[in-house]
Amino acid sequence: MSKKPDAETPAPETEPTDAPAADEQPPVVHHLDEDWADTESVPAAQAGRALEEAEDRFLRLAAEYDNYRRRTTREKAESFDRGASDFAMRLLDVLDDVDRLAASDPATTDYQAYRDAFELIVKKLGKELSTGGLERIDPTGTKFDPNDQDAVAIATPDDAALDDIVKATFQVGYRFRGTVIRPAKVQVWSIDGSL
Repeated sequence: MSKKPDAETPAPETEPTDAPAADEQPPVVHHLDEDWADTESVPAAQAGRALEEAEDRFLRLAAEYDNYRRRTTREKAESFDRGASDFAMRLLDVLDDVDRLAASDPATTDYQAYRDAFELIVKKLGKELSTGGLERIDPTGTKFDPNDQDAVAIATPDDAALDDIVKATFQVGYRFRGTVIRPAKVQVWSIDGSL
């Protein structure tokens, strides 16, 4: 026989559990790594590949630029060397003339012959330097220009029209392809003693 529970008898107590009821969903526990793996989608993967491709293009471009910079530096140096070599070749004839003059016998050559030969060498050297881009600055008799002249002395003129005119050139200056490489050292006429 079966025993029926007494209405007055309480039902046995059960311990409370965290188990969900049959109609409830179990709580979802999220971990960061799992969330990232679960939510990574095709666009995110494409973005990662695009980033890798952009990094690769950047590194290749940087390497290409570095190679270009090295190549142009080397080409500039080679070009400079070729230009200097061509210039030196033009001066070799002048150097040969100087050697011939130095090797001549003073006992058989008179002073005037030496002087004439020396003047020809100076002219030839001046021509070669001028062809190479060197220009002589000898401003005697012109208005003083501080851009290509250094006034090292001042003289007081008798005539006011001479004020600020170069009286004498103590050392000629030189300009190479338009750039002053050595200013001329000059004496300038000045009425008030200043420039």
